[in-house]
Amino acid sequence: MHTVLPYVFFLEGTAIATKNHKINEEITEKEVRLVGVNQEALGVMPLERARQYAMQNGVDLVLIAPTATPPVCRAMDYGKYCFEQAKREKEAKKKQQIIKIKEVQLSCRIDVHDFETRVNQAKKFLAGGDKVKVVLRFKGREMTHQDIGREVIARFMEAVSAEGTNDKAPSLDGRFMSVVLSPVKK
Repeated sequence: MHTVLPYVFFLEGTAIATKNHKINEEITEKEVRLVGVNQEALGVMPLERARQYAMQNGVDLVLIAPTATPPVCRAMDYGKYCFEQAKREKEAKKKQQIIKIKEVQLSCRIDVHDFETRVNQAKKFLAGGDKVKVVLRFKGREMTHQDIGREVIARFMEAVSAEGTNDKAPSLDGRFMSVVLSPVKK
């Protein structure tokens, strides 16, 4: 029988929690469906017999599907299984692409040079692969002239159309009108 396994395994200096299955003595069901060491189905048997099988083969008895009827247990080296699981998770994390959302703020009375500066910032963000959230804030009585805000956002989207496209139309949320621009796939 194997010793009690730690709750956390370490993989190249990073802690990865892996204790999410019941193993060996933690299993309390009366009958289980056993899957053998070589992935072969050994059928339904009493828990004690399944534990004896795992002990004879020098592996752990792991509860894989606790909600099945009867619950499914597998005879395997749990430490090795957890290590491989952690390795797969780390590999998947490497391949994952993180997209950041950058924000550019505008106003209804934005001047030409300020507008161009914001356009250049947005182009730089989009070229870097980030999404850009364009937010236009209405101050005071500007709220009654939402059409001016829509024109400013439309002009902005037209200025960055080569680098980014909007997913949906500009939306109004309180005093803010916003639209999210995604980088164009090349």
